Amino acid sequence: MILRDPVHGLVSFEAEEESIVPALLEARELQRLRRVRQTGLASLAYPGADHTRFAHAIGSACVMTRLVRRLRSIHDALPYWQRLTTERARDALAAALLHDVGHGPFSHLFEQVLPQARLHEEWTKEIVLDPSTDVSRILRRFDATLPDRVADLVQGKHELTFLAKAVSGTFDVDRCDYLLRDAHATGVSYGAFDLDWLLRSLRFGVPTSDKAPPLAIDGAKGIPAIESFLLARLFMFQQVYFHKTERASEWMLSRILERVGQLTQDGTRVEGTPAAIRDIAVGGQTSLGQYLKLDDAALWVALASWCESADPLLGDLCQRFYARNLFKTYELFGEQATPAARLAALEVARDIARDAGLDPEVYVGLDAASTVAFDDSEDPLTVVFPNGKSRALSDVSFLLGRLRSERMERVRVVFAPELRDRIVAAFGQERP
Repeated sequence: MILRDPVHGLVSFEAEEESIVPALLEARELQRLRRVRQTGLASLAYPGADHTRFAHAIGSACVMTRLVRRLRSIHDALPYWQRLTTERARDALAAALLHDVGHGPFSHLFEQVLPQARLHEEWTKEIVLDPSTDVSRILRRFDATLPDRVADLVQGKHELTFLAKAVSGTFDVDRCDYLLRDAHATGVSYGAFDLDWLLRSLRFGVPTSDKAPPLAIDGAKGIPAIESFLLARLFMFQQVYFHKTERASEWMLSRILERVGQLTQDGTRVEGTPAAIRDIAVGGQTSLGQYLKLDDAALWVALASWCESADPLLGDLCQRFYARNLFKTYELFGEQATPAARLAALEVARDIARDAGLDPEVYVGLDAASTVAFDDSEDPLTVVFPNGKSRALSDVSFLLGRLRSERMERVRVVFAPELRDRIVAAFGQERP
């Protein structure tokens, strides 16, 4: 199989061990990812961000083929029982392709706005292991025990430490693809990094026991490459994933689904609600079959139906969202963003909403988005020098040493647009 990809160029899966990829692409569960956007609601801020989880899955598998080639070029230094066999490479490719197969509509957003719902990682495991799915049947066609091994790899478990972390770790094929893909689709150049040089800079670390060694960075040439990779992730959170329009739209959708859940729990029939959402709202769980019917298209159809809801609150929120009449934000900085100050600001905004006749719990909110810039406490990346000695990456890199465990946070008050002038006046000078 040969494909053209806007990020990786010509992508091929032609070797014997790579035959698992075209076979799995025929699975209904994987084809469903064509209807799930990679970046949730980012296209409301970046019009080009319409790329899908399906494209990302293929991209992750592509990066894995390149990583396999790199590891094989250096694995002669390992005992033969720790080397990358055809079977192990096939397992890793399948895991890379399937790691996101359990995502719901709008990707991560769905599980965030329905906190009682299962995480996508749990759905992925069930899809891989359930004998009724196409994915599981195809895997078992290659090897009866392959579903179990793939499920473990997706969760970062494998006898070869370097292979487990390549699927799920600080540096993994998932991040290598989504950073480049999201940057390309949004037009944000900050997410770019030198993947070729980074892969070339990988080597095996120093094993701490009789187990296989972890992945490490070549101290002679790899430090700038891994710095660029980790900074690209930080910049993408700053510029894309925490963008004010995306965060405001996510707040709106969460209020919509919360309202649907309240009405459903109260026994009110909300026309157009997918069965899986009804099930989750009432009991916190749904069947795999119903869950797999959920995708972005199904949720947009539901939103269109809810625009005509007899419930005035649900109808108003959906009409605004459907027409992209999105809520606005006011970002809090410095002393304004301390825990006490942000709660005080929220109360001021809620008072303004009450005076305007709007429900303060729905039309005003506080959004605090955060991520850790670089954290190697649980999954340390080491740097190995030509003399064989190794050191922690944060000890070698001035940049990463400063960023280690530092949390980046963006705190915003979210509110209906008609409240903007009064809220800005109440908070002081308008922020960008």
